[in-house]
Formats: sequence, structure tokens, C-alpha cells
Amino acid sequence: MARPNIIFYFSDQQRWDTLGCYGQKLPVTPNLDELAKEGTRFENAFTCQPVCGPARACLQTGKYATQTGCYINGIALPFGNVKTLAQCFNEAGYATAYVGKWHLATDRPQGLNYETSAIPQDRRGGYKDYWMASDVLEFTSHGYNGYVFNADNERVPFTGYRADCINDFAIDFLHTRKGNSEPFFLFVSQIEPHHQNDRRRYEGPDGSKAKFADFEVPGDLKAYSDAHADGTDISNWKENYPDYLGCCHSLDYNVGRLVDTLKEQGMWENTILVYTADHGSHFITRGIEAEYKRTCHDASIHIPLIVTGPGFEGGKTVEHVVSLLDLPATLLDCAGIKKPDEFQGRSLRPLAQNPQMEWEDVAFMQISESRVGRAIRTPEYTYSVRAEGDGYAVSGSDVYYEEFFYVLKDDPYQQNNLAADPAWAQKRAQLAEILKQKMLQAGEAAPEIRPWKQW
Repeated sequence: MARPNIIFYFSDQQRWDTLGCYGQKLPVTPNLDELAKEGTRFENAFTCQPVCGPARACLQTGKYATQTGCYINGIALPFGNVKTLAQCFNEAGYATAYVGKWHLATDRPQGLNYETSAIPQDRRGGYKDYWMASDVLEFTSHGYNGYVFNADNERVPFTGYRADCINDFAIDFLHTRKGNSEPFFLFVSQIEPHHQNDRRRYEGPDGSKAKFADFEVPGDLKAYSDAHADGTDISNWKENYPDYLGCCHSLDYNVGRLVDTLKEQGMWENTILVYTADHGSHFITRGIEAEYKRTCHDASIHIPLIVTGPGFEGGKTVEHVVSLLDLPATLLDCAGIKKPDEFQGRSLRPLAQNPQMEWEDVAFMQISESRVGRAIRTPEYTYSVRAEGDGYAVSGSDVYYEEFFYVLKDDPYQQNNLAADPAWAQKRAQLAEILKQKMLQAGEAAPEIRPWKQW
């Protein structure tokens, strides 16, 4: 069989529980749910960095954010000094294409700003055959209407709902591939369901508020609001959740359109499609400094992950804990490309073929901006530590303090922080050792971890 085409469909700030196959009761994601039935669904997938730019840097390089230096938004990839995913595919004879949000060209420390201007070719990470993108798409568009830039640095305006228009560019690329035997790697980076920054709200398609008004409140949001019934509730999910689901529904609709095009062009049977997100959203239930993400809590770190196509058939569900940083290795494995030695992560193809295989069930996260943090998520526990310093100015530390510890079987919505509970000191010490090992694997020094303190 010919080498497969590979499509990576990336959403932004999407909770895992917005999909029907993860428990959503409203008909938000019928197309993705069908793909999950045909392919492989990963029940416990977690981000490696719950912030937009850093998560993208990890995906494009196979490295942790501190290894590339892209630990906060507004720091560019160190172009020329890292091997990128697109470069690997280019060298293997794949056509490479990118549409949507890039978020890796602007470098504020260097005074280089491409947030609303065209991204030079040498700052596109190696994507060479099709380019229709904006560095910070939320700054060049709203829920409806906006613009991106093409490969010739020309401004390309679009009219209509943003997710539809970005998907149109992806479909346009597929049309250019008709009759071409060369395989392709297409990265589709949607911004939905991310909130619209300058309007401080989620912007679903018209009609979303009515269509998804009858939603079931996720347990973590309900628990938070119940605990703050005294009027101290600062969250904004009540007014935003229907539009948030509307954004997710629009992504599902567009995935369906993309799949239809692949089928019409005779490409579907030999295409691997990966659907996931950079992180989730806790709707300001974990502190104003964290806003929507930037914490160790599942609402922030638990992401959807569905993979279909050759090697992922059969409607399987994988229960093992996997990381967003496992996906670069997985994509290369799917194409038969040797993973560069410096790439972190493990290919998920063997897991898809044998979901019961032995696997280390630990996801490691570096957390920035809201704090200088590190965390691990296992099937049973969430363990997170924090260092002193400004999370925008400091990327790491030699000394951390225990900040959060949750026992998930007793506290699935992570409301009861046991980081200072002496009854759990031994278990926290065990988790601290695992965390240190993960930091070493990520190129960091093993830190001193001190007892919890009030921040």
C-alpha cells in the first residue's frame, strides 16, 4: 500500500467532554463520534503544556517547551536550531501544508511582531507546499469574517463563520492534490472554541445559544459554582457554554466536510486523520490569573484524541494515559519516518493495535504564565508543584513547593486539594520522585520539592 496521507486537525481550548464519545449528551459532535466508532479513541489524553503557543511549539518540534525556549506565548520557535515535524515530512518526500492559527512566528523578546502581518517563509517551520495562515488568528479575525495570509505573503480576506472558512482552505488544498501520487501532511489549526480575546466571550455560529441552551453542566463547573453560591463566583461558563458548544459543533461539521471531500477524491481509505486540541478550558474556575487554562486541572489539561485510518481501525478505546507530546512521534511512525533522536514522546500506533499492552501511565506537564509549575497526571492522581517567580519571566527553578494533589477516585472534579494533608505525605513523596524523573527526561534538573505553602 502507498504511504498514507496524514491530516492533523487541531482545535483550540476544547474540553474532552464536549464530544459525544466522551459523554456529551447533546448532539454536538456526530461526525467525530462516528470517526471514533471507526477508528481509535484515547480516553485519557492530556496536554504537555496548557497554553496555546507552547503547546504548538511542542507539537512542531517533538520537544518540551523549555527545550525550545517557547515556554510562554509570544516566543518564536528557534528556527534553524530545531528539527521540525514539517522538515521530517519534507525530507521523506511528503508535500506539507498548513492552514489556520500558527502562533510561533512572533518573538516579543526580539521585537519581532507578526501577529497581524504576513509570516516570512523562514518562520513557517518548513511547511512549503501550501500555506494559508495567521500567526495570531484571534487578532486577524472574529467569529465571523477576517483574514489570513497565503504563501506569497498576500492578505486573503474571508467572509463567513471563521471555522468554515479555515476549513475551506484545507479543502482547497485537497483539491490541489487530485491525481498527485505524492503523499501529503496537512495541519489544520482551527482557533475554535477559543474565546474571542478582544470581546472576552465565546463566539459560536448564529443560533448557538438557543441550539445548545439545554446543556448538562460539567461536574467541575457545577461544583465550583455550588461552592461559590455566596456571590464570589467569578466564572463565566453560564453565559458562554452554549456558544462554546456551538463552536465545537462547527468544528465537527467541518471535519465532516473534510472527510466527505477525501471520500469524493478517493483519498479516504489511505488517509490517517488525527483530531485533538492544545488544551481545555476551566472557565475562570481556577483563579483569574489562570483565566481559562494554565493549571493542572483536568478541565485545563484533558483533551480529546481520536485517530482514524490505517493502523487505527476497529472502534477501539485506549484507556492508557497518553500525552500531546506523543503525537509527533506517532505521526512520523505512521509515515514510516524515523523519529529524530531529540524528539520526546512515544508512538501511539502500538497502543492502537494492542490497547492492553504495557505502558507507563504518566503524563508530564510544564505549566507557565499563571505560575512556574510542573505536574503529572496518572490514572489515580494529579500532582502539581510550583516555584516562586513570575510565570511569564521564569521558565523553571531548582526549588518547587507542592501546590495541588488530588485523589481522583474520591474527587473526580478536583475540588479537595490534599497537598498539605499529612495522611498523604508518603504517596506525594512517591509522585514527587516520578515528577523529578520526568523533568530529567525533559532536559531539566531534578529539583528540590518542598512542602505546600500558601501563595
